[in-house]
Amino acid sequence: MGSQIWMRRLLILLCIFSCSFAYVSSQSVAGDGSVEGTVFIDGKSSIGKIDEDFICATLDWWPPEKCDYGTCSWDYASLINLDLSSNILLNAIKAFSPLKIRLGGTLQDKVIYDTDDNKEPCKQFVKNTTEMFGFTQGCLPMYRWDELNEFFKKSGAKIIFGLNALAGRSIQSDGSAAGAWNYTNAESFISYTIRKNYSIHGWELGNELSGSGVGTRIAADQYAADTISLYKIVQKIYSGAESKPLVIAPGGFFDANWFKEFIDKTGNSVDVITHHIYNLGPGVDEHLVEKILNPSYLDGEADTFSGLQNTLKSSATSATAWVGEAGGAYNSGRNLVSNAFVYSFWYLDQLGMASAYDTKTYCRQSLIGGNYGLLNTTTFLPNPDYYSALLWHRLMGRKVLSTKFSGAKTIRAYAHCAKESKGITLLLINLDNSTTVEVKVSFNSTWTLHHQKKHHRSYKSHRTRTIKLPQGSESTTREEYHLTAKDGNLHSQIMLLNGNILSVSSSGEIAAFEPVNVNLTKPIFVAPFSVVFAHLPYVVPACS
Repeated sequence: MGSQIWMRRLLILLCIFSCSFAYVSSQSVAGDGSVEGTVFIDGKSSIGKIDEDFICATLDWWPPEKCDYGTCSWDYASLINLDLSSNILLNAIKAFSPLKIRLGGTLQDKVIYDTDDNKEPCKQFVKNTTEMFGFTQGCLPMYRWDELNEFFKKSGAKIIFGLNALAGRSIQSDGSAAGAWNYTNAESFISYTIRKNYSIHGWELGNELSGSGVGTRIAADQYAADTISLYKIVQKIYSGAESKPLVIAPGGFFDANWFKEFIDKTGNSVDVITHHIYNLGPGVDEHLVEKILNPSYLDGEADTFSGLQNTLKSSATSATAWVGEAGGAYNSGRNLVSNAFVYSFWYLDQLGMASAYDTKTYCRQSLIGGNYGLLNTTTFLPNPDYYSALLWHRLMGRKVLSTKFSGAKTIRAYAHCAKESKGITLLLINLDNSTTVEVKVSFNSTWTLHHQKKHHRSYKSHRTRTIKLPQGSESTTREEYHLTAKDGNLHSQIMLLNGNILSVSSSGEIAAFEPVNVNLTKPIFVAPFSVVFAHLPYVVPACS
């Protein structure tokens, strides 16, 4: 009976391919504990284009006294007190060549800059539960800004700095922030930065003050006016520079009406629209892992990406979309979840989904600090998501291909043109705990993007394409990178690549990524609770 069902489904698929009928989902049982599936990649044209340096991470202002649910997880990971002499930290950043780093977070809107115009004492944050965000005002000494920039130059990082957008405003009884932005101190700080010849990739205004805000909020029309003020400051101060930093805003949670008004009123005075993602809920939630392993839950964030994409498309702006901060679980994440292997399922799925909606850059909260750092807060050693980010950075090229998986619903599939090599890089994530999926690859020419949230019930007709190997290549193999947790424990902070532990050498060097070569005629075997990057040496029109 099983073989008859398999043959019947195979005949249906053959009919579909030969007749160009509407697509019908199918799945075949391959043997004990495994099933077959097919990933369809549209190689005709790309559906998005990410930045070359798509991967970004954040450094925050939180002092050691920042605690959530009785746990204090920030230690000395603040911009003010982070140990910049760590060789592991330096090498972890240099490995990306370059890594975008966004400096900012909740407390950025309570920071003054100790430039010549500042007449107040330069005091550090002090915990005070009666204050907004739970801390008093803080200060960035210029000697520390000098130290940070010396480190950034050595590491090759590209810096986005989040400016204090609450300066000059007063908090009203309804919780809103009224008045125009007082940019005097920010302008002085930007002037100091250019006098010192420090390289800044972008200046971002404010943190989570859009829409209903976090702590307080600013109306869209006022925020637009303030962003235009920042644009004019940048134009003036960098008037003689060969290139000018990006003007970035608003760095908050997507609110369709607020964002539309903001985008319409800023015109071309803003280069990048940033939004934040904490779609998994609070770090204290004991159902975090269940959410991460639930494909339907992961699909939910597609609404945000598509909403912002449509807002930008329907406006006259030339601005592009970034995820300016994403930690998944807010209030510092959860130990042994957001800093463990299981989080790579959420993180890599987010990178793939964001790319498919033409997001140009994705900033992870955090590089170090809290329970969601790419690096361990005290040892600086990489957590699993660091390796996931670095593999993405090295393998996934700029052009995004429409990708669809037919088979197990627990498989997540994304494809890009390969980075710095011919062919395609395919990312496969298996959220199932017991089933190996044998994945075959097929190429079509007329697909349009239908995200998994829509269950893929409506498709254009399609036909298979003949894919050529790279000219002059006799390759009959592909490169595969299989990521798994040590001992199969999702809460492990040790990641294996093709069965080997990824670690840092005694001299602080980041581990090399060695693929396994597999015959192209064989399916890609995606083990339970694993991630696979596969480099396919196929030439498709979108990647030519």
